[in-house]
Amino acid sequence: MLRWFRVVAVAEACSWAGLLVGMFFKYVTASGELGVKVFGPIHGAMFVLYALGVVLSAREAGWSRGAVVLGLACSVPPFTSLWFERRMAARAAVGQAT
Repeated sequence: MLRWFRVVAVAEACSWAGLLVGMFFKYVTASGELGVKVFGPIHGAMFVLYALGVVLSAREAGWSRGAVVLGLACSVPPFTSLWFERRMAARAAVGQAT
């Protein structure tokens, strides 16, 4: 499950990057909204999968409620899903569940 969570966290961050680039082209350069139309739904799906991954990984690995709340909060700011995934992977490597 933690491997799947890693893949989803990376995909969520990449979709954030794509959406941010699309928003730049839409709002700053006014050159169209194709990037937002493409990456908006992709990021939405990755966001939901990431949140589901936090909950399922927490159940499997025995994370604390605080870790779950932090993981869900990390789904909002761009790229913090990567930080959270690495943090939890490091803790799992040394045997900590929180």
